[in-house]
Amino acid sequence: MKASKTRKATSWSDVKARLTHFDHDGLVGLLHDLYTASEDNQVFLHARFEPNEDVLEPYKTPINRWLWPDMFRNLNASVAEAKKSIANYKRAIGRPEGLAELMVFYCERALGFSVEVGLQDESFFSALVRMFEQALQAIARLPDAQRPLFMERLRAVCRISQNIGYGVEDAMRDLLVEYGPYD
Repeated sequence: MKASKTRKATSWSDVKARLTHFDHDGLVGLLHDLYTASEDNQVFLHARFEPNEDVLEPYKTPINRWLWPDMFRNLNASVAEAKKSIANYKRAIGRPEGLAELMVFYCERALGFSVEVGLQDESFFSALVRMFEQALQAIARLPDAQRPLFMERLRAVCRISQNIGYGVEDAMRDLLVEYGPYD
C-alpha cells in the first residue's frame, strides 16, 4: 500500500521568499503580468498607484450595477456583490474619505432603487441600514472639515427612507442621533 504524498500549500511567506530573487526589471515584469491577467488587478493597481484622477469610479460602477440593476434586462440586485466592491477598494487603497464616499454612495443607490421600483425585501433593507451605520462610522474617522457634506447626503437618504417602511427610517434616525450631528 502506497502512502499518499501530502503537498504543502504555498503560502504568502513562500511567495515573499521567492520575490527576494527578483531584480527591478523582474519585479516590473511580474507586475505587468499581473496587470494584464485581469481587470480586477488593473483596478487594484490603478487605485494603489493612482494614475487616474477618479480612482473611485471603477468601484462605484459595480455598486451602481448591483444596487440599481436594469430590470428590463432581467438583472438582479446583489448586496454581496455591491459590498465586494467596497471591500476591494479597502484592500487596494482604503483611504478613509474614499471608503466614506463609497459607503454613502451605496446607501444612495440602494435607497433610490428601492423607492423607484417599490422593492419589498427586508434583507435588502437590513443590509442598507447596516451600511448606513458603517458609513456613519467611516465619517466619524474623517477630519471635521470633511464630515458635513457626507452627513448631509446621509440625512437625505434618511428623509427619503420614509417612503419604504420596514422601520428603515426609524433605524436610520436612531443611528443619526447616536453618531451625532457632524455639522
